[in-house]
Amino acid sequence: MTDDDTGSGTGADPAPDAEPDRTAGSVNHTSSPRVDAPEDQDSGQDPLALRLEQLILGAERRYTPFQAARSAGVSMELASRFWRAMGFADIGQAKALTEADVLALRRLAGLVEAGLLSEAMAVQVARSTGQTTARLAEWQIDSFLEGLTEPPEPGMTRTEVTYPLMELLLPELEEFLVYVWRRQLAAATGRVVQAGDDEEMVDRRLAVGFADLVGFTRLTRRMEEEELGELVEAFETTAADLVAAHGGRLIKTLGDEVLYAADDAAVAAEISLRLIETMANDETMPELRVGIAFGTVTTRMGDVFGTTVNLASRLTSIAPRDSVLVDGAFAVELIRSGEAPASEAEAAEAAAAAEKEGEEPPSYRFALQPMWQRPVRGLGVVEPWLLARRDTGS
Repeated sequence: MTDDDTGSGTGADPAPDAEPDRTAGSVNHTSSPRVDAPEDQDSGQDPLALRLEQLILGAERRYTPFQAARSAGVSMELASRFWRAMGFADIGQAKALTEADVLALRRLAGLVEAGLLSEAMAVQVARSTGQTTARLAEWQIDSFLEGLTEPPEPGMTRTEVTYPLMELLLPELEEFLVYVWRRQLAAATGRVVQAGDDEEMVDRRLAVGFADLVGFTRLTRRMEEEELGELVEAFETTAADLVAAHGGRLIKTLGDEVLYAADDAAVAAEISLRLIETMANDETMPELRVGIAFGTVTTRMGDVFGTTVNLASRLTSIAPRDSVLVDGAFAVELIRSGEAPASEAEAAEAAAAAEKEGEEPPSYRFALQPMWQRPVRGLGVVEPWLLARRDTGS
């Protein structure tokens, strides 16, 4: 979205003969649309694409960016910031926007005017929403709709299948999206409410883990692209399911690596060992290594940053195959919570004391073994601990 010759968008309507040429072009805002033909001429746009656009957006193209900004009562500068933050490409002054686009601008601007959000926060809301939904939409088209729109009968074209299928799927997918978003919002809000203070809401103490496939670079040279894609998808799916099932949060996937977090060290420990065990039992999967650190983490737009995250990443890079390395703070947290003994000697002493008193001995889920000290790039000398299950039958 660009300002062109229209000024800030707060002035009077431009005269019809002074308005920039309008073009039809694509409305796929995540890539630069073609705007090389006037709207009253055939731009070469696939008629089905235009029909699908209208079906999905629920409205026809009515506005140029300038007209949309003016109708929403915002400046072109602010409208452009919102649209770029959402991931939509500049489209010059093509008449490619709808009533829904105007309403979205009006709502964001209204939140700023009401003092509910600062302008910077409103832009951040637009950016985080755009980035998340762009990835979701790409996945749905690439992996979901593409398979479903294969012609069911010989002689039928994909064109004849896609429109009625989208007509049936759209309302169901929309409702499901809102449902999942509300569920996730409720969970995130609950975590914030339970935070000790306002500072903890942004800078929190978390266990952060990286799980990394060993030898992935070599695999990329030997495997076909389709096979590699299937392996990555299987890894990401398995990791995401395990992280969610045991109470962690998947932060992001990076092909051969996943980043996750948990409020509780024991939860992160259980996730890491489950990942190792699950992958080890799958002959199609490479070996795995995991690194975990515990400490203060800064959260922004669903991602995590800081020294703790960097340390977890470094521990992963030095972890043995099919093993979990943790930092000293994580080990201390497991010991403090009674999930692991400081040493096997201490565990034996505690068991003997309990037996003498006729009590049940302490039950530890995890074992910690101190490893050699070593320098870690950018973080100085660290002493990692090897994490394992203490009771293999648990």
